[in-house]
Amino acid sequence: MNKQETYDYLKNCGVEFEITEHPAVWNMDDVAQLEMPHPEADAKNLFVREDKTTSYHMITVRGDKRVDLKALRRAEGLRQLKFANGQELSDVLDLYAGAVTPLGLLNDETRSVTLYLDAYFLQPPALIGAHPNDNTATVWLKTEDLIRVIEAHGNPVKTVEL
Repeated sequence: MNKQETYDYLKNCGVEFEITEHPAVWNMDDVAQLEMPHPEADAKNLFVREDKTTSYHMITVRGDKRVDLKALRRAEGLRQLKFANGQELSDVLDLYAGAVTPLGLLNDETRSVTLYLDAYFLQPPALIGAHPNDNTATVWLKTEDLIRVIEAHGNPVKTVEL
């Protein structure tokens, strides 16, 4: 799904959302230069795979938070986690570096990518910002709506303390 298709999909699912258009951002340093309406809800997304497998996972945390991949691996019983490369990102989620987003799971035809969502996003105001499969905008929506849409698509969502 491209940006407009993502908006249309969310509308068809009955999801209310707000859109912030902005210049392309490639990392969290770029995002920090922008004036965003909900900075507390800004998310950082990592696309990883388990070593020596084709099991992929997306990890979504607050934009300013570091992720301890070893701790997540141990807690969830996963193999060693490595960052997926750009080709894998394109092949599995039809995304490019800089546009990694949980909404990209809507492009996962096999519905096999697990979303590990930081429990932080369920705390008030329970809002999350995500790219609409394009890094020139951020969609602000309720976290529960994001979870509902991803699970309805068929991808597993695990809320974890990261």
